[in-house]
Amino acid sequence: MKQPSVFLAAAMLWLALAAPSLGAPAPQPPIDPQVPPAPLPAGDDGAAVGAVHALDAADLAAWLDGRVPYALKSGEIAGLVISVVKDGKVLLQKGYGMADVEAAIPMDPANSLVRPGSTSKLFTWTAVMQLVQQGKIDLDRSVNDYLDFKIDESYEPVTMRHLMNHRAGFEEGIKDLLGYDPAQAQTTERYLKEHPRPMLFAPGAVPAYSNYGVALAGYIVQRVSGESFENYVERHIFRPLGMSHSTFVQPLPKDFPGQLSKGYRTTGEPPSAFELVITAPAGALTTTAADMGRFMLAHLQQGGLDGNRILDAATVARMHSPSEPARPGFGVMAHGFFRATQNGREVIGHGGDTIVHHTELDLLPGEGVGIFFSFNSRGKDGAVYGARKELFDGFMDRYFPAAAVSEPPTLASAAADARRIAGSYQSSRRVEHGFLSLLYLLQQTAITANPDGTISTPEATGAMATYREVGPQLWRKVGGTQTLALTEVDGVKTVIDSENPVSVLQEGPLARSAALNLGVLVFSAATLLCALLAWPLGALLRRADRATSGAGPGLRKLRTLQRAAVVVDVLYLGAWFMLIKPLLNTDVGVYRTSIDWVVGLLEVSGLLAVGAAAAGVWVAWRMARTDATRLTRAWAVLVALALLGVVWIGVVGRLMTWNLNY
Repeated sequence: MKQPSVFLAAAMLWLALAAPSLGAPAPQPPIDPQVPPAPLPAGDDGAAVGAVHALDAADLAAWLDGRVPYALKSGEIAGLVISVVKDGKVLLQKGYGMADVEAAIPMDPANSLVRPGSTSKLFTWTAVMQLVQQGKIDLDRSVNDYLDFKIDESYEPVTMRHLMNHRAGFEEGIKDLLGYDPAQAQTTERYLKEHPRPMLFAPGAVPAYSNYGVALAGYIVQRVSGESFENYVERHIFRPLGMSHSTFVQPLPKDFPGQLSKGYRTTGEPPSAFELVITAPAGALTTTAADMGRFMLAHLQQGGLDGNRILDAATVARMHSPSEPARPGFGVMAHGFFRATQNGREVIGHGGDTIVHHTELDLLPGEGVGIFFSFNSRGKDGAVYGARKELFDGFMDRYFPAAAVSEPPTLASAAADARRIAGSYQSSRRVEHGFLSLLYLLQQTAITANPDGTISTPEATGAMATYREVGPQLWRKVGGTQTLALTEVDGVKTVIDSENPVSVLQEGPLARSAALNLGVLVFSAATLLCALLAWPLGALLRRADRATSGAGPGLRKLRTLQRAAVVVDVLYLGAWFMLIKPLLNTDVGVYRTSIDWVVGLLEVSGLLAVGAAAAGVWVAWRMARTDATRLTRAWAVLVALALLGVVWIGVVGRLMTWNLNY
């Protein structure tokens, strides 16, 4: 009577390891601007919405002192540096926690070198706009006119404006994105030429955040200017602004000024090795909070601390303006900046993440204020994402509080509209042609219609957020301002998030439904694992009872073939799981050209899985014509279906393909 429990426990263990949960956010590679909301408790000095506090150095320092140390300690985050500028001057620069835990070196805003990830992109876009200002780059001209290789133009030409808006249509790419060994690092040029990204969408049609696209822009800066990208930024941005502790060179030049802050997953773990961002223009900057203060002042049109300008006033105004259409109240790209309204104020900025460094830069042009801060740890359970969001939201609520928002009445069509938006959606920022397609396929976002006409969807933390309809096909988060809009793009049901102008949610075809494929994977894995465990357990029980199986030679041969097929598929699934598992921990540095032989071998091994499925079907067919018991025949059918399910997952999840570009 206890055998079924053994099988169930074993199956659940396998499924817990192998199958991601439906509705969880798809894992993203580093150098990512998106900030999952995961709030941490505020300090006792947090200001209520509507309370007005003067933004001065004394009040800001007291507020940060009451908030940041708690966030660092509770989140197991080693340290943070912050710089705030106002009215053409540095208002505050401060460090909290440790740049080196073991050596007890504190974070220093003027000396601690941090890696701000995607915030680096603002320098690439600034360089582009310098060349636009000089008439050397046309934002609406095909990028192929500037390159020494060709981008796919099967839809229409890709322009620099498309790159700035993350609307070039490129599929996500992870291979060779991040590394640790300088000897294996590729140049940006080599990366771009050897890792062309497939086109998922027509240029301009759908936003899909792309590090590849930004690297293209940086390479165009290099081609047009005649200088390496690193030298161009050094000569035309860093030097004029006095940013003497900033560089795109990787690893850092010998005797580079400043002390590199180490990066940690948590304070209880050893520091990470130096992260080499291969798409350098998309995230390779090393800098200090003090230097970033100079950059913010330059973009606030104050000419920097030394009065030097890197863009003229007209180009700054153009760069900070929307570079694509947007719905009222929804975020939009502004020539590489994220542009949105928060608490009634215009905010432009860019966040950034490597694996261990996490950064935010935001400017309030109307108030002449800028804030930059960078954490050097991911934190326990990704606590840095919540700390990062809470720090900026708290800053805005304290010094630029929102006016009260009235809730409109519930629409009569709310229940019907909720049922219309309900469904399973995949992000436009995804891998679709490589083997990692399976992970993105399984981790789709589910939107559920509630009986009261509201809708629910999971946040990055796994908690459920509720939205109510506030206008036709518009849902606003209860207790917040985040808004979802339902529309169609090229006939595909699409959900737009007001806080995310660089990707949308798209309803996928039934064959790529997460619920369907997760069900197939769960059934197949559970059945095969139970079959694998049942045979030795059954043999032990028969041995204890001194009994035989009672099967004839023919039936024993069929069982042997069936067992061989099951073993093949269990090894096949297990090997793929081990290859995909690092991405669940954001260990994208694993995915390099050096493991192409492993990926290729597993892709070819799909032929073995097809053979195993054929064997399983043949065994089930033959057993129906033997003296096997009804239970044995039924079990043979279940095993055959499980083996076929593995083939289905292999085909739909792009495991059974020949594609080393992912």
